[in-house]
Amino acid sequence: DGYFYHMMRQCRYSSKDLQGIELITSYVFNQAEYIRFNSTVGKYVGYTEYGVKNAEAWNKGPELAGELGELERVCKHNAPIDYSA
Repeated sequence: DGYFYHMMRQCRYSSKDLQGIELITSYVFNQAEYIRFNSTVGKYVGYTEYGVKNAEAWNKGPELAGELGELERVCKHNAPIDYSA
């Protein structure tokens, strides 16, 4: 027994245009997603009481800028590799 936690980051490509890239980062605890960042929305959204509190704090702190940086660093940087596959 124990606790299950993971974070999953996805880059979704809707076209070859770099403006069509969407980054989604999900935080899951015990198989329930409690907070998500979506680059299209541009902020964190909480799905549980704990997630809502974290989303409020993270949207005001450096976490938001860091997540937007991940869109550039991971998704847009790797787009040519993903498109060629």
